[in-house]
Amino acid sequence: MNYRHEFHAGNFADVMKHTLLIILLEALNRKPAAWRYFDTHAGAGRYDLKSQAAITTTEAANGIGRLWPQRNNAPVPVQQLCAIVAGVNPALATGAVPRFYPGSPSIAAALARTQDRLVLAELHPQEQRLLRNQFHADPRVAVHDRDGYEMLTALVPPSERRGLALMDPPFEQPDEFNALLEALRNAHARWSNGVYALWYPMKDDSAVSRFYRQLAASGMPHMLVAEFRVAQAAAGLFSACGMLVVNPPWQSEKTIGEALHFLSDALAQDRGDSRVRWLPSGTED
Repeated sequence: MNYRHEFHAGNFADVMKHTLLIILLEALNRKPAAWRYFDTHAGAGRYDLKSQAAITTTEAANGIGRLWPQRNNAPVPVQQLCAIVAGVNPALATGAVPRFYPGSPSIAAALARTQDRLVLAELHPQEQRLLRNQFHADPRVAVHDRDGYEMLTALVPPSERRGLALMDPPFEQPDEFNALLEALRNAHARWSNGVYALWYPMKDDSAVSRFYRQLAASGMPHMLVAEFRVAQAAAGLFSACGMLVVNPPWQSEKTIGEALHFLSDALAQDRGDSRVRWLPSGTED
């Protein structure tokens, strides 16, 4: 609840996460039937990259700042992300770097159609206020002042039967992987055909490996793992993250791989790389 994403908005992990979110939602848009989007840790809808928090960390410089000059040569999903970024920077001068960066709710809202719905959970009072201010006039969007994991379990399956849940916790607690896995299991038990996108930092190899083993042992099928690195591992350096996608839409594996291959070069701080693979299910922990 104390986490403020404005310190990290627009960094390499945001670029990776939002590119994959675009790929998954665009896949859902191939069919006219409505979908519902759940965001368990929505944050604010937009971030000022010139705020004191953003200036303190300068993380956006190695994310959207590094990507921006290369956007015209990027794969379509990355270009779509940049177009959404441009949309929240209406007065952006030619050649200028964006001042504002969209949060995940803004990415989803940009891709949602009239028939689609967004359900956003946020507990931090200031973040929640900004979120409500942005979407107060959008009938497609509902903002909830409640725990995101609890909200997701309570509200699935949606009436549309189709949709995506983004689970993007701050990873400030030592048991966050366990909480994330439990929330996924609970939601999947109620809505087994939903698309679930779980973002996580890759700082502790043993914790990530244990998470993969537990997922494999869960019995859930159709789990795709996307890993993304902008620099080789070093003590104290956040340089890699991953996203687990349960029930990825058809052909999204290829599109994700192509996008991450481009981003691993575009955002590399020394040697970047990426990997996309299927996680085996039914493996004992």
